[in-house]
Amino acid sequence: MSAAPVAAAPPSRTSPAPVPRAAGAPTATDPALVRRAVKAAALGNAMEWFDFGVYSYIAVTLGKVFFPSGNPTAQLLSTFGAFAAAFLVRPLGGMVFGPLGDRVGRQKVLAVTMIMMAAGTFAIGLIPSYATIGVWAPVLLLAARLVQGFSTGGEYAGASTFIAEYAPDKRRGFLGSWLEFGTLAGYIGGAGLVTLMTALLSDGDLMSWGWRIPFLIAGPMGIVGLYLRMRLEETPAFAAEVAKAETARPKVPLREMVTGQWRALLLCVGLVLVFNVTDYMLLSYMPSYLTSELEYDETHGLLVVLGVMALMMVVQPFAGALTDLVGRRPVIAAGCAGFLLLSVPALLLIREGSLLAVALGMGALGMLLVCFTASMPSALPALFPTRVRYGSLSIGFNVSVSLFGGTTPLVVTALIGATGDMMMPAYYMMAAAVVGGVAVWFMTESAGRPLPGSAPALERH
Repeated sequence: MSAAPVAAAPPSRTSPAPVPRAAGAPTATDPALVRRAVKAAALGNAMEWFDFGVYSYIAVTLGKVFFPSGNPTAQLLSTFGAFAAAFLVRPLGGMVFGPLGDRVGRQKVLAVTMIMMAAGTFAIGLIPSYATIGVWAPVLLLAARLVQGFSTGGEYAGASTFIAEYAPDKRRGFLGSWLEFGTLAGYIGGAGLVTLMTALLSDGDLMSWGWRIPFLIAGPMGIVGLYLRMRLEETPAFAAEVAKAETARPKVPLREMVTGQWRALLLCVGLVLVFNVTDYMLLSYMPSYLTSELEYDETHGLLVVLGVMALMMVVQPFAGALTDLVGRRPVIAAGCAGFLLLSVPALLLIREGSLLAVALGMGALGMLLVCFTASMPSALPALFPTRVRYGSLSIGFNVSVSLFGGTTPLVVTALIGATGDMMMPAYYMMAAAVVGGVAVWFMTESAGRPLPGSAPALERH
């Protein structure tokens, strides 16, 4: 699925001058090695979002286990508060793992983040309930969430950088889209398991031991992911950077990763904002919205979300290939315009309550979300040069996710509680779409072109 390179637009207010790219002989990528890199990166993302998906889908049960209260809304807010707390330390993880990945290598750091993610998730499944150890239960839950958040601070930026630096220029969108395919697979695994447990287990069994099963699965998944990542070689772009240095890779100051890349960082924050607000709204918050706010049947609500995610998985690779053909900017812009115009109609359909109406509303939002999931893994790494790509992307991505993405369930739940307006999810997505539209207006097209600071990458035949 190759595509002709997209010509860079002339410098202007709406299309800034392209970042200078390194000259040099083209590098030829081994298709078998690229496939291994994509699988290893996508599996780590799947494990991360399996956990986050499970946490969101089973939030009502976790609220009863760890935050006993007579008020269901207070329980849900407490559970989502612990969910959001992990995002507060993500920038710290990004500031540690990102620069480290630019210095010692992408592969080594991604192996460490895999171990930490698996350990944090597995630990949640072992924590005693509030009824057993009292206040220490939510304290330990919060500690495990902070370990997860710290490790994921280096996960997405590293995985997207890893795939982008391995992929040939003309197929970077298609290959990068498999990273979010892994995200959706993790969500489906989490949603499917929770749905199955909800259908088969009594409320008492689910409360006493059933909720632990999804978190304990993280142990074996982490071992498999670590094995795959340890078998990989460093990316050609990073190897070329190492070859330029006569001695060890020089340490790039954190200040240079921020102040030296301020324009790209602002674009990154804006793009990640619309990407993650809509992502968390649809895939993490909407299951709880259907059950707690609309009193929708829990099993049917989860099945609808499961179906939407399955549809997104089918479309995802084709949408990634489309970004190679027409460019990242048009696809991202279409997603922003869609959320701005269709969020209210889609939520009105969802609130109508019938299974068909909910499926149509959720399906429409899911197809719009694919515009971001298919584009961002290739668009975001192309904002930064090779020598600071992992570090700068980690900082920009995690700051945006922490402030806007991961807090989405908590903020929207609080807004509904404060205003009584059940349309708050739609308004929140529309506001995010405006910010994303501004960012895509100023970004430069990267499809079909070498990454900044790297030689052209071709596919070996």
